[in-house]
Amino acid sequence: MNPILHMKRIRLVLLDVDGVLTTGGIAYTGSELETKVFNVKDGLGIRLLMRAGIGVGIVTGRRSAALDRRCSELGIKLMFDGVSDKGAVLAQVLSATGLSVDEVAFMGDDLPDIPLLRKVGFGVAVADAAEQVKHAADIVTEKNGGCGAVRELSESILRAKGVWDELIAVWD
Repeated sequence: MNPILHMKRIRLVLLDVDGVLTTGGIAYTGSELETKVFNVKDGLGIRLLMRAGIGVGIVTGRRSAALDRRCSELGIKLMFDGVSDKGAVLAQVLSATGLSVDEVAFMGDDLPDIPLLRKVGFGVAVADAAEQVKHAADIVTEKNGGCGAVRELSESILRAKGVWDELIAVWD
C-alpha cells in the first residue's frame, strides 16, 4: 500500500528512544546519573501530532530519569520502558487505546525493534538504523535518529492527513 494512505490511518505513533529520539549515545555523569540529548525539533513534531489528535507513546528497553522528564515536558503519558520484548507490548497498547493495529505506527532503529515494526500497521526506520530494521520497516526516514527523524515522520503524517498547513498557520 502507498505510504501516504498508511499515514492517513495513523492515530498513534510509538517511538523507541535511544537511536530514535536520541542519537543513541548515553553519557554517565556520575555513579547513578545518565544524560540524554533530545532534539527540540522532534519535540515540536510530537506536540504537533498531539495537537492534531494523534497519540504518541514510548516503547523502549531502557529506563531513565531523563526520559521521564522529557515525556512529562511533552505530555506523553503512554510509556512502556524497561521492555525486553517490544513485540509483546502491542497487545497492551491496543487494549489501553482501543485502536486497531492499522492505526498504529512505530519508529525504531535497532534489532530489538523488529518484532514491533512487523506487527504495527506502519513501521518506520530511521536513516541510520540497522539494515535488518530498514528491511522490516515500511519506510526509512532521510534523517538519522536524534537528528530530526521524528519531526520528519510527524510532518509526513500531518501532511498526509491534510492538517499540516492549519497546524503551522500560527507561525506562518
